[in-house]
This record gives sequence, structure tokens and C-alpha cells, in this order.
Amino acid sequence: MTARTSRRPAVGRSRSAVAAATAVAASLLLLSGCGDQTDAAIAKREAQKNRNTGAPLFKMLPKDIQEKGLIQVGSDITYKPVEFRTNGAVEGIDPDLAAALGKELGVKLNFNNATFDTLMGGLKSKRYDLAMSAMTDTKERQQGIDGSTGKKIGEGVDFIDYLNVGVSLYTQKGKTQGIDGWEAMCGKKIAVQRGTVSHDLAKDKSKACKSGGEAAISIEAFDNDSEAQTRLRTGGVDAVSSDYPVAAYAVKISGKGNDFQMVGGAPLKAAPYGIAVPKDKPQLRDALKAALENAIKNGSYADALKKWDVKDAAVKDVQINGGS
Repeated sequence: MTARTSRRPAVGRSRSAVAAATAVAASLLLLSGCGDQTDAAIAKREAQKNRNTGAPLFKMLPKDIQEKGLIQVGSDITYKPVEFRTNGAVEGIDPDLAAALGKELGVKLNFNNATFDTLMGGLKSKRYDLAMSAMTDTKERQQGIDGSTGKKIGEGVDFIDYLNVGVSLYTQKGKTQGIDGWEAMCGKKIAVQRGTVSHDLAKDKSKACKSGGEAAISIEAFDNDSEAQTRLRTGGVDAVSSDYPVAAYAVKISGKGNDFQMVGGAPLKAAPYGIAVPKDKPQLRDALKAALENAIKNGSYADALKKWDVKDAAVKDVQINGGS
């Protein structure tokens, strides 16, 4: 804070000047007592307050995380019901599972919002300790390769696989236009979230359409799934593809169940979601794996899945890099 000064010669301090200076000093003292009020600073203070050095797996964590009491998580918090905000609070499948892991580890897993296609870069730049964002475990991501371009974009990550899901299609309710699966998408328009398995699958299916002598699929990629849903709701595209839990939630909730309907039968390309950890953090990876195993044993994992109606996606054995 900068105090305003008088342009008169500084012959001596008047009573009013002294009073003003005293008030400014008191204000500064009060502000310093309140401390930094940014979200990051608040998260750090909460982490220290809730740090539990007696938690079952606290000593498995790297020393720097033990000291901070905080694991920074990169996530696209716009992907209902996996992660989203309600009145500012982060909730969903991933945050609930992260809370269960945090109890085993004795530290807080703090979610930081970012677009999905920037999460790998955030890990590389050490902005986050891990990414937990409905991210499918693939060999390309393990090796740090962009699945769309085939280009090397980093050192890659290790995944702790925690859910098994597939990709689904949905349309406007009562307006399927004959879409009963991917084979019927040739010549149609689809919305997807950029950089996801649905995006890659749509590209592959479009190539198959052209190879078979049919029109390509027109693909519109958005930063988040909510934008893709809005595009479908307004009739701008014929269908949306997203992970099954997200598609099922959208069909159930949007317009109180009157906006969308699922098409195409069983989800395709069933694959695991994984918690992505940089390859140079094996100690953190192993601690997270042990925490997930504990959560499965003590029932907190099953409780979280039951809450969000995704029990069928449960894993029985925790694998590292089980995706293909």
C-alpha cells in the first residue's frame, strides 16, 4: 500500500500527519497479521493444520511432501461427475477418492484447475505433483508422446490405475437421426473434449469412414466436456462422445433427463483411468499405490464409487501402467 504525501515543505509533522501515519502503520500490521489470503496460501495453511504424521503411510512419502503436508493435483475440474465445482467447492469421484488417499497418507491432495490438454505440460514444469483427471492410462502418455500427433512432448509418466471405463455416445433425446453406434456416424457431426480418448477414437472412426468410401465424421473439439454438451443441446452437432461415467451423468442430469439419450450400446475401448505421476517421482508413485490398496481394503474406495454410481468401474488389483 502506498501513502499519499503532501507537496508542502517538510518543516515538521502536524498532529494530523502523525495520526495518519499511525493509522497506516496499524493497517499494515493488521494486514500482515491476516497473512496471504490467496487460494494457494490458504491451501498450504490448511495442509499444515491437517497434516497427520501418524497416518499409516505418511513415512512412505518424499520428505518435501511430508514437510509441506500437501500434494498439488492438476485436474480439469469441469468433468461431471468425475470432478466439478459446486458453489466453489471441488467434488466428484476423483476428489472423493483423493480424500480417501489423503487419509492414508496423512496429507491433503489439493486440486488445481486447468484444461485437460495442459496437464501433462504442468507435470513437466513441476506445477503439479500429479494429475488426477479421468486421464486414461495409455502407452503414449507413459512414454510422453502426444496421441494425436505422435510427437514427443515430455519424459512421460507412470500411472496408478484406479478405475476401468469405456467411451460412450449420446445424442439429443428423441433425435438420434439413426445413430445407433459409431458406424452410423459417417457424415455426421460430433463434439468431443480436446486431447481425450474420445477425440482420438473419433479421428480413427472418421478415417475408417473415408477408407470405406463414406463421408468423414466432422469433429468439433472443445476445451471441456460442458462446452461439447452445450453444442449438442443447441443442435450444433449430432452426437457427443465422452467417458461412460460422464456420458451417463449428463444423460441423467441435463434437463432433468430430457436433453440427451445414450446410443450405441456398451462403451467402447474400456481402459483404466490412472493417476499420472512424473517418472522421476517413484517414491510418490509407490506411496499413492499403497494408499489406493489400503482404501480398497478398508472400504473407502467402494464407498466413493457407490456414491457416484460407478461401482462397475472398480478395480480389484492396483496396477502400475496397466493401460495399452
